[in-house]
Amino acid sequence: MKGLLVESVLPGSIAEELEIEPGDRLLAVNGHSLRDIIDYSYHTASDDELLLEIEKPDGELWELELQREPGEPLGLTFPAPQPARCANNCLFCFVHQLPKGLRKPLYVKDEDYRLSFLNGNYVTLANLKPQALSRIIRQRLSPLYISVHAANPALRERLLGKSGIPPIMDQLQQLADARIAMHTQVVLCPGLNDGLELERTVNELAGLYPAVQSLAVVPLGLTAHRQKLPQLTPVDGEYAREFIKTWEPRAKQLRKRLGQPFLFLADELYLKAGRQFPPIREYGDFPQIENGVGMVPLFARESAQALRRARPIGSFRVTVVTGVSAAGFVADFLHKLGQKTGLELVPLAVENRLFGTSVTVSGLVAGHDILAALADHEIGTALLLPDVMLKEGEGVFLDDLSREELQRQIGCRVLTFDSTPRGCYRALASLGRVVNRNRIFQ
Repeated sequence: MKGLLVESVLPGSIAEELEIEPGDRLLAVNGHSLRDIIDYSYHTASDDELLLEIEKPDGELWELELQREPGEPLGLTFPAPQPARCANNCLFCFVHQLPKGLRKPLYVKDEDYRLSFLNGNYVTLANLKPQALSRIIRQRLSPLYISVHAANPALRERLLGKSGIPPIMDQLQQLADARIAMHTQVVLCPGLNDGLELERTVNELAGLYPAVQSLAVVPLGLTAHRQKLPQLTPVDGEYAREFIKTWEPRAKQLRKRLGQPFLFLADELYLKAGRQFPPIREYGDFPQIENGVGMVPLFARESAQALRRARPIGSFRVTVVTGVSAAGFVADFLHKLGQKTGLELVPLAVENRLFGTSVTVSGLVAGHDILAALADHEIGTALLLPDVMLKEGEGVFLDDLSREELQRQIGCRVLTFDSTPRGCYRALASLGRVVNRNRIFQ
């Protein structure tokens, strides 16, 4: 359908004064038709005199002229754009390795440059049409997050499972020439895009600095459900140790040459290797934090800050759920936090049965796996979950178990917290106020 469906109108806003309502459609701004919220943002960004074309649910068309203060928002929100589907067939695609019976949206592969700009989603650009590339440059959609995987065109086609794709380095050069900022990643597949191929990829991407601002190397993820899929070599502890030994010095050399951190190795590599993480200054402003780079060092720094602020809370027991990979760091923090607060804080590292034991991150822990881990476990007053385990806004795990159902089955209060040390402490402090108040009135 044409235009953008109005999802909500902020009370007291310009849009409310103009009697725009949820369910209306915004068709155009100053004569420019709107395809998505990027068009809306672009065409309303600079002009303070606007002409809006509105279609009411009954088909009536309105033209609304307005003048606003510089930068004043209109007060409209719209649904997120439906993502363009990915036409690649990547050798390491995680979606292809999902078990049956999960929520349908989890099986959708997206490849949408708009979501890269809006949400930081990684895209390959392998399916990017020339007109879309022109739009990125014209509307300055920056930064973008791009999965490169290999600079070698033939190898990249093999990794993406798609032939005839545009050469990625040519695309990145066009974007660099237009001063579009980019963050890039390589999904590390041992024996395929490591060694000399990775050296080539790193060199070519570093050659586009400062337009290419960062490069993260993250190990491929393999689940226990790779039926009829190509054989791939996992990244184990020995491989991770050798990889870090080779590439950590290279990352330092690039930082010295470019003047800021550029090449980042994923936290998972250090966890698998059992190696000490680099000093936190090596992560710069954490440009790849959402890609699992620097989360553990940042957790350590924030743990120290939270512990300095911590005060006594009470004397009850709480179980805190975590993934296996972060269990050691979480356990150490909880032990120290327990000493400061008086609480008995018990970490529960949940083994991933849904995807397989090689998948160890907290964000992929399923609800039924938590139930299994809680068998014969004394929970205490409450069970605390990091919010990354639940779908935002819906409160359900990857296997569709809801937080409420988990609470019902274990017969104990289940609380979520912002997945940071400070978030954990705040949740415990809030719980303490409730528990202590209830004790007073008992």
